[in-house]
Amino acid sequence: MNYRYIALSALLVLGACAQGGTSPTPSTTSAASSGNKVIGLNGTEGEVHGSIHPGSKFSRVQIGMGATEVESIIGAPTDTASHITGKAFIPFYFGGDTSQTEKFYRGEGQLTYSPQSIGSSLLVLTGITVDPSERGFAH
Repeated sequence: MNYRYIALSALLVLGACAQGGTSPTPSTTSAASSGNKVIGLNGTEGEVHGSIHPGSKFSRVQIGMGATEVESIIGAPTDTASHITGKAFIPFYFGGDTSQTEKFYRGEGQLTYSPQSIGSSLLVLTGITVDPSERGFAH
């Protein structure tokens, strides 16, 4: 067996992993990724996409609020969807954002929640997407 080919193959694989692929060009980046980063309650980092209109449901909530608190203020969502994120696969990562729960509000938009630490059942508001054309159901 020729060990040079095995070593060369291993180096190529490691090199490809280290590069992490190519980054998207600005023309292929979705508009949803261009939100305004904000600091909310208790120093919680989040993003707001779109303009929150005064008097709307979303104008009464803040990044950093818990899901139960938000629902007590603006009511129950039309639909909900949850998924894990890539951070769930990082070895020895004990921070938050290992999963996300998205709650859809018809005619308002979407709210995104994440746990603040691993194993936490408290979901904290980390994203607000204003979309008056929101159907209110997971896509």
